Amino acid sequence: MEGREDIHDENDTKLLHHVHDSSLDYKGKLPLRSSTGSWKASFFIIAIEFSERLSYFGIATNMITYMTKVMHQDLETAANSVNIWAGVATVMPLFGGFLADAYTGRYFMILFSAILYAMGLGVYTMSQYIPSLKPCGATSSTCEHVSKVHELVYFLAAYLVALATGGYKPCLESFGADQFDDNHSEERKQKMSFFNWWNIALCSGLFTGVTLIVYVQDYVSWGLGFLILAITMVASVLVFVLGRPFYRYKTALGSPLTPLLQVLVATFTKRKLVCPSNPSLLYEPPVSGKLQSRRLGHTNRLRFLDKAAIIENHQSNEVDMKKQNPWRLASVTQVEELKLIINMAPIWLTSLVFGIGVAQGTTFFVKQGSAMDRKISKHFEIPAASMAVLIALGMITTIAFYDKVLLPYLRRVTGNERGINILTRIGIGMAILIISMLFSALVERERLKAALQGKIMSVCWLIPQFLILGIGDGFSLVGMQEYFYDQVPDSMRSLGMAFYLSVIGIGSFMTTFLIMVVNQVTKMHGGKKWIGKDLNHSRLDYFYWLLMLIFVLNMCVFVLLAKNYRYKSVQASVVVVDNSCDAGEKKMDLGGV
Repeated sequence: MEGREDIHDENDTKLLHHVHDSSLDYKGKLPLRSSTGSWKASFFIIAIEFSERLSYFGIATNMITYMTKVMHQDLETAANSVNIWAGVATVMPLFGGFLADAYTGRYFMILFSAILYAMGLGVYTMSQYIPSLKPCGATSSTCEHVSKVHELVYFLAAYLVALATGGYKPCLESFGADQFDDNHSEERKQKMSFFNWWNIALCSGLFTGVTLIVYVQDYVSWGLGFLILAITMVASVLVFVLGRPFYRYKTALGSPLTPLLQVLVATFTKRKLVCPSNPSLLYEPPVSGKLQSRRLGHTNRLRFLDKAAIIENHQSNEVDMKKQNPWRLASVTQVEELKLIINMAPIWLTSLVFGIGVAQGTTFFVKQGSAMDRKISKHFEIPAASMAVLIALGMITTIAFYDKVLLPYLRRVTGNERGINILTRIGIGMAILIISMLFSALVERERLKAALQGKIMSVCWLIPQFLILGIGDGFSLVGMQEYFYDQVPDSMRSLGMAFYLSVIGIGSFMTTFLIMVVNQVTKMHGGKKWIGKDLNHSRLDYFYWLLMLIFVLNMCVFVLLAKNYRYKSVQASVVVVDNSCDAGEKKMDLGGV
């Protein structure tokens, strides 16, 4: 008996040193906590995020400049082209995230996307160096009308990058977050910091993209700028592959949408049944062996969906229930997962304003800068797109201050691991976005007055609106990333990040739609379009006032939703670190997250 107890204790000790959150290591075994995951793995992932954001913003922030100066598009056409491309780039993650969760897994989706990204950057580079693909062909360096071949190749490269982003963005961040075990108290806190430092890497990529890359594109060569991006991307992919032994991998378990559909079908089938007053009478299969997945606690919202988990009379024992058709009987966890998605829908809809706000930073804010005095000295002029670096600075400063100063204080005051609720953080960003639009409208009104008098305002007047937009993003975008990763079902983590990215993508489409509607309405009865051929023949300030009004009304709805929102309630074993003299690990119950 004593020998058996020794073996049992030894096995328990080994299990405590492994990760039990359904992760596997690169050999397909249970990952060792000491040698996989956590910061040691996430640093490799953060490195490739820096490269990807460097490439994306090196292209996105200067795209409107390329289209107006090189391809000779008017302001409305160029802005719509950029918004449609940005919309595709941030809606495609819905497909990439679904495929990763259901079939490929996150790691292989990232590798596949890396190949597409490198191809897109390669085509961009060729369009500047191969004579027949250049804007004016092989005959001249400047022309009034860009060649159709170049236009085709340019957009081919752009949409290869957009397609690659569809696999990168939902998987890269969620793969990084997967490196932290939610069932381990220390790693769970580290994951909250991960989202903050992830965004610092994102902003660092943005910073470098809109300074170094944009400067090279504007004042040296577009081709050299694209070549630098292509080389950096290839190098970062090699770094990512080197981290393979340190990663924790989640296995793709098939379509995450199937269990949700099963709940709907089971609910409809049992629609005439009455829900039991005691939720413990609803079906939830027992946990067998070590805990591999988290179960959700029952909630009293959307009670009609609970009918899917009603145990019928003929399901008299556990054997019968295991054999039961999953389209007829669903577990409480499956029902609660569907409730999560339904409750998230209104939050997603009211978050679309952030996509509209982000679109201004890469389109009209940049065009405002191009129409202002950007000279620092006689021999140096700031590229208009480089003003976006202020967004990155505002965001980096806000995130670092929040993570290192504000968060520890809020944890002590509120007793909440997050400091403040996720939706509260998003709401703060929403309020700051409104202030950014206010400054934008006021500055544009003064710029237009000066232009009509033949004067040119300094680009320094744009500093407040860029900085304030970045500060708001430091609250809202990080909050949305955490919200859409944390509040979706565990099997939909990549898709959850895709929901977040779709906010920005659909916001870009909505901006294009708003421009079209505003121009149609304002030119009726011989009126003047608000968005004309160039800024001096437009009323961009009126457009900003309209956005501010929309954002205020939207925030009122968001506040009502946030007050009544109920966060995910998780029932799971959690490993916590015991720093007492009996140093080791012990298990406790987590009632809700």
